[in-house]
Amino acid sequence: MDFRQLEMFQAIVETGSFTRAGQKLYVSQSAISRKIKLLEEELGEQVFRRMHKKIHLTSTGEILLRYTRKVFSDLVVMRGELSDMTNLLRGSLRLAGGMSVCTYLFPTLIKEYQKLYPNIDLTIATGTNEEILRMLRSNQLDLALLSLPFRDEDLEVREALVEEMVLVMEDEHPLSLLRTIDFKDLVPYTFIHFEKGANTRRLLDEIFQREGIHFSRSMELQNVEITKPLVEIGLGVSIIPYPAVRNSTENALCWRRIGEKPIFRELGWVFLKSDHTSRVVSKLLDLFEVMKEQFTPTTGFPKNSPK
Repeated sequence: MDFRQLEMFQAIVETGSFTRAGQKLYVSQSAISRKIKLLEEELGEQVFRRMHKKIHLTSTGEILLRYTRKVFSDLVVMRGELSDMTNLLRGSLRLAGGMSVCTYLFPTLIKEYQKLYPNIDLTIATGTNEEILRMLRSNQLDLALLSLPFRDEDLEVREALVEEMVLVMEDEHPLSLLRTIDFKDLVPYTFIHFEKGANTRRLLDEIFQREGIHFSRSMELQNVEITKPLVEIGLGVSIIPYPAVRNSTENALCWRRIGEKPIFRELGWVFLKSDHTSRVVSKLLDLFEVMKEQFTPTTGFPKNSPK
């Protein structure tokens, strides 16, 4: 068994086919097949089974995948430690977050980080929680800022900050004229949800269930930046993080609190558990703590009263 076999095995799992794994690694499908056949012969068990033209992991394959990920994770850690020792603070940092985080938080943080550490090459990605976690586990990312909670045994989570969630609507919406807005007031209108599976969606669904709210008309979108323009033209209302609108200059958008208790979501830094945290990651986490107050505004929030 060698690293190349494990690399090919992991690529098949990630891409779902021998052909796409070969394209990803720039080798032929036949070369991939030979390597996997040798691997299975050495193990004495199949690692894949093929059903209805799809590839599925066997129980042996599941065990192999768990240790393969650990091997490559340890390899990344080793390279990071050696880089820290030989190059002081050089290298790369692969960072990810949801769309609102990438739009309203990362730019300020990254700008300061690059001033302090100009020799670090930065890569920023966004996506759903599921996509980002998959990239973390396949060592395509070093660190992510995501809405909590996460309780996976292979993940380390550090609480980062709390964001208030606010109701957003078009500026001339009937809700904007109410002195106070209750959850039941939202029912007549189309509500724009976060995508299913997102922690923020689960948070809001729990609140709606507790309040007995059921929408007859709704939409589901993947991120805040798609939601905002639809709200602005009156296609619906939504509940999104306040940082996504606090610096907004659009006159077509209005935001308010709902009820007496503010709604909050918690964000946290998520990365794979390891015995070593690279300096490029730890320096970013340290910088975030220093700048944290910039990302948790306590002033300028609109009062819950009509304009």
